Amino acid sequence: QVQLVESGGGLVQPGGSLRLSCAASGSIFRVNAMGWYRQAPGKQREFIAFITDGGITNVADSVKGRFTISRDNAKNTVYLQMNSLKPEDTAVYYCNAQGGTGNLVNLWGQGTQVTVSS
Repeated sequence: QVQLVESGGGLVQPGGSLRLSCAASGSIFRVNAMGWYRQAPGKQREFIAFITDGGITNVADSVKGRFTISRDNAKNTVYLQMNSLKPEDTAVYYCNAQGGTGNLVNLWGQGTQVTVSS
């Protein structure tokens, strides 16, 4: 069984920080890229950040300068360091992994809730 295991979500005050992690557990395929999306109730899923196995990153303008994505290829784990959090960052954050031959495998985590509130 292959799944993405997410952790690090929770409740934080504005201006605070959280670090999310996501590990591809039980993977039998090559993980080429991993990243993060988020979705607030009633809104479209929003791209946040992605990183390839070669270390190339892509970060959404809405979080650039505040969020940093990193990856441990040996562990098939991706991290999202979130600083200077704002209430509008409140959402369910989903981990995504792409891999396999020709990137035919596309997996999603179950999501972890991030709530930014006083």
